[in-house]
Amino acid sequence: MPAKRTASASGNGEKRAKGLALDTALAEKCINTIRVLTADVVEKAKSGHPGAPMGCAPMAHLLWGEFMDFNSDVPSWPNRDRFVLSNGHACALLYSMLHMSGYGVSMDDLKQFRQLDSITPGHPENFATPGVEVSTGPLGQGISNAVGLAIAETHMAATFNKDGFDIVDHFTYVICGDGCLQEGVSSEASSLAGHLGLGKLIVLYDDNNITIDGDTSLSFTEDVAARYAAYGWHVQSVNDVNDLDALRTAIQSAQEETDRPSIIKVRTVIGHGSIAEGSHKVHGAPLGASDLSQLKVKYGFSPEESFVVPDDVRAVYSGRGGAAKYEAWQALFAEYSAAYPEIAGEFTRRSRGELPVGWRDALPRFPVEEEKKAVGTRNHSEAVLNAVAAALPEIVGGSADLTPSNLTSLKCSGDFQKDSPAGRYLRFGVREHGMAAVLNGMFAYGGLRPFGATFLNFMGYALGASRLSALSRFGVIYVMTHDSIGLGEDGPTHQPIEMLESLRALPNMLVFRPADGNEVCGSYISAIENRHAPSVVVLSRQAAPAQEGTSPEKVSFGAYVLSTHGNSPSPSLIIVSTGTEVQLAVGVAKELSSADGLTVRVVSMPCWELFDKQSVGYKREVFPEGIPVMSVEASGVHGWTKFAHSSFGMNSFGLSAPGAKVYERFGFTVPNLLGCARQVLKYYSDKNAPSLIDRVSFPGPTYPH
Repeated sequence: MPAKRTASASGNGEKRAKGLALDTALAEKCINTIRVLTADVVEKAKSGHPGAPMGCAPMAHLLWGEFMDFNSDVPSWPNRDRFVLSNGHACALLYSMLHMSGYGVSMDDLKQFRQLDSITPGHPENFATPGVEVSTGPLGQGISNAVGLAIAETHMAATFNKDGFDIVDHFTYVICGDGCLQEGVSSEASSLAGHLGLGKLIVLYDDNNITIDGDTSLSFTEDVAARYAAYGWHVQSVNDVNDLDALRTAIQSAQEETDRPSIIKVRTVIGHGSIAEGSHKVHGAPLGASDLSQLKVKYGFSPEESFVVPDDVRAVYSGRGGAAKYEAWQALFAEYSAAYPEIAGEFTRRSRGELPVGWRDALPRFPVEEEKKAVGTRNHSEAVLNAVAAALPEIVGGSADLTPSNLTSLKCSGDFQKDSPAGRYLRFGVREHGMAAVLNGMFAYGGLRPFGATFLNFMGYALGASRLSALSRFGVIYVMTHDSIGLGEDGPTHQPIEMLESLRALPNMLVFRPADGNEVCGSYISAIENRHAPSVVVLSRQAAPAQEGTSPEKVSFGAYVLSTHGNSPSPSLIIVSTGTEVQLAVGVAKELSSADGLTVRVVSMPCWELFDKQSVGYKREVFPEGIPVMSVEASGVHGWTKFAHSSFGMNSFGLSAPGAKVYERFGFTVPNLLGCARQVLKYYSDKNAPSLIDRVSFPGPTYPH
């Protein structure tokens, strides 16, 4: 057995004891360099937010110069400290720190702030800039993502650490502002963090008393410290951000508080050093030549020079010894691998985002002949999700207090709680928006494939964060049950009408509405294998009988010919549908074939986005030219014009009644749809149905990142 290492081998033992303080003069020079550099960045762009970076400069200096462990040469080092700039408009600060710390952000990149194709966009984007963990800007998202990062660290440590081998042992640091703490999403996530006792989460609150409208006294007078104490956080206050000793001591105390997340309320002055310091006027506009000039003179810089980083300042951040700490961790991990080769291999696989060979083989199939009773697709999801979780230990997630309805509990694992961090099932509580933002942080951490569940209609609460899942290219899996008016008695407040349209309109979002168990299985497979796009698996409460012709593999095409009814080589009509309405489409097709002697094709379309990615040739095979197409879906009809000449769907809110009665009232029955299909056939009896596949389409823009 190799010799065991203590936790200090990873650097955290020393870090917990103290920050590595600089002499006062050099520290002041570093802080003033940050203030001037960030002001230069915004000034050259003629756009941006200089005030927060100038006010928060001492916080950034201590974190990057004394406390945080990172290796700029290996930005993806699993045991790095995570940093989140929740008030993402202050990103000139983040980019300046990344530049001085040796990440791949050059001085020329700083000069290209907010310019086309630069790696220094107007708000942080995780896929654009090395060293940026999550995309922030919509306020409240970053601090909520950080809760997810801290959950992931806690879970991964509980899963992989062994006695003497703390291969996962680091902090998550956040700088946030008043706006972040006003947004409701941060309240949801912070409440959860307090419940879970996330002791490795440290938030520095930029308390500058300023919002865009003016002083916070206009709208935000609550006692933030008392609020966070009520959440169960460790709360401290620093009355002056420039008091480095007090700030340093507070961060050290936060590191030593292992049972509660910490927030440090730090009084700052927005635009520190500007003529307009302390005013909302310095929040979102360049200082201007005159103000910038006096700022440089005040802090010992030449007003004739711009983008200056003195050598001794650069050495403070680039010479932090990150490489040495990384190498010490590498040595520790090598010994860990020798002692625990199987679990070390699993850690490496998951950190790389790789899937184990043969994982699909563990998933269930749902043959028609074996179905004894039709159940909702949420029931099939329960079976598939549990099989996926058994095959992939990186599957971690939960429900927003709807576990018995979403059917998402994991039989292979217990709950993730403060006293059981190795558990893989999270009780998010009634916090849909917070849940989605936390999931983003968990995915950003690496080594996990998080999922979250609620009713589809309540995805509306979560859209702010789920949109960022798509933008950030995070393969979060959203499990959304109660998919339509078919949920019945809960009525129109719970019945989604526009939500499918809303989700389908999001770029880089996969939306699945499977028709039966096999399509549910295929939806999860596609969701898992598309790790750079979030997926929404939309599931029914109402029964969805097994259909002849479905298979998990066919889902990857987005749409496919499910069945053809009649003897003609060319159909007279194509009915395309999703989810539980596929059974209605099949019923209509059978009736048209037997009663009218027509040949009718049924197309199941579980995922529009995957179908859009198929070749034109394949699309023409599914929807041949000259044949009218009718869509049937118990949702809004907008968007179906891409595929169908006529669409039957919802144009109003639903009703409270048993699901079958609601379906009947809105015409989702075979007899009514049969009449609609005959109308479509009559309309096109003397005219050719134009191809909806063969049309001029315009490629979207290309992105450099």
